Amino acid sequence: MKVRGISGSRYDIINPMHLFCIISVLLLLTGCMSSLPRSLDPPSGTYSVATGITYRYSHRNFLLHVPSNHNANTPLPLVVVLHGAFSTGQQTEYETGFSALADKEQFLVAYPEGIGIFGLLQHWNAGHCCGRAADDQIDDIGYLAEVITTVRRNLAVDPARIYMAGMSNGAMLAYRFAAERSNELAAVAVVSGAIGSTVNDDPLPWRMPKPKQTLPIIGFHGLADDNVPANGGISPLKQGNRSYLPIAEAIDFWRIADSCETSTTTLSSSGSVKHLAWHDCRNGTSVDYFLLAGWGHQWPAPWFTDRLGMDNPLRGFDATKQIWEFFTRFRRAGT
Repeated sequence: MKVRGISGSRYDIINPMHLFCIISVLLLLTGCMSSLPRSLDPPSGTYSVATGITYRYSHRNFLLHVPSNHNANTPLPLVVVLHGAFSTGQQTEYETGFSALADKEQFLVAYPEGIGIFGLLQHWNAGHCCGRAADDQIDDIGYLAEVITTVRRNLAVDPARIYMAGMSNGAMLAYRFAAERSNELAAVAVVSGAIGSTVNDDPLPWRMPKPKQTLPIIGFHGLADDNVPANGGISPLKQGNRSYLPIAEAIDFWRIADSCETSTTTLSSSGSVKHLAWHDCRNGTSVDYFLLAGWGHQWPAPWFTDRLGMDNPLRGFDATKQIWEFFTRFRRAGT
């Protein structure tokens, strides 16, 4: 017997026993998640929060991390972190380390959940990708807006410091939200995401609208990514008939949207990290992209990088910390 899961425009074979183990573990973990207390000053921790949006007769929930030493009278920044396809908010919390960093730096973190089956195989409608969410035109933009509204309804949030970050399919949705709702964010971060793609014989890729206003962006992409290749094209790993736009298209999109002109290029980590930066952009915005040699389709932070060999130049690399440092430089104007 073979169980198939949606991935982009094709179906990948999943080992049934592996799927059963994943379901068992995730259902156990989900069952341990507490609901957010009805209080303006809840204890530190990660809570399950329901929105008013439903999918298949159930409310779409998200996870919300309240940092240590939270003070209800102090509005905090909010970072919305989007998981990749087939992942979850809880897995993303662990792999990115955003909650641990939030405890140190004092900010809130929301981990929205894509649509799926029993909390599994979750994915997003990023406009051009992926699966049922895109085929059924699920309003994930509206859902993310509702997540932000729900957090602000329950806790004190600084409206000038609302940020978004995403991985893979979640990065693609972060791109889309940033373009369509640029006036609602202070900055955005993406990891291993394409800004567009084509399927089969589509003559043109799906395109995002021009952002309503300038928006700072920071991105990371592994040059050895065989899921969403940095140079674009069909996934070397998944094959199929979806062809992704290269990261150069994303860089050009935001460089033009932010009216950036002069770039700088620096190398670090023994040449394994190439940093492309535009810091002369309109309204004080910036466009920063990091290309990581030898890195694949994972979030480049200690959950993964601390497991690299001692001689690996990317050992200890922490994109999460760099993203937060980037975010702290920007506030949304007019709030």
